[in-house]
Amino acid sequence: VDHARAAHVPIVVALNKIDLATSRPERVKQQLAEIDLIPDEWDGDIMVIPVSATEKLGIEDLLEAILLIAEDIQPRANPKASATGTVLEARIEKGRGIMTTLLVQNGTLKMGDTLLIGQNYGRIKAMFDFNGNSIRKAGPSMPISVAGLSGMPEAGEQFRVVESERAARKIVADQDVNQRQGHVGQQR
Repeated sequence: VDHARAAHVPIVVALNKIDLATSRPERVKQQLAEIDLIPDEWDGDIMVIPVSATEKLGIEDLLEAILLIAEDIQPRANPKASATGTVLEARIEKGRGIMTTLLVQNGTLKMGDTLLIGQNYGRIKAMFDFNGNSIRKAGPSMPISVAGLSGMPEAGEQFRVVESERAARKIVADQDVNQRQGHVGQQR
């Protein structure tokens, strides 16, 4: 939920296992409301779709809900543009270092591209799809994990591709100077 909010994307909840005798959909809706995901049937803005994978119930409704939201936000991406997107999470993995999960929102990200994410930057040394398979490029709406950043970015930060690590270092240094000058100006 926090990742979706940080990325400013709509949320659809698939309420699974509704075929079980022990299912308590109203309790789940109450729990969603407690984290500010108010179901639309309670005058909120979150679509909660009851589904049962084993009984194949609600799947069509779920697909329809996704299409309605996609139609409403009219997502448009240009796979030929320079890649941009959002950080979903970052973690340290033994043997790989800092692994950053990204959602490419526009453009195509390629192995060897240099990323700039806030104060962190680096050349992509490894790229994996959501199944952990090594890949060479990722287009719009594709979640991926990359290795090669200088530090650990925060969920929700935006990334962009820059020309080189040298250009990234210069941008970060310029941001630091501007931030310090703004701080000094406020003290006077």
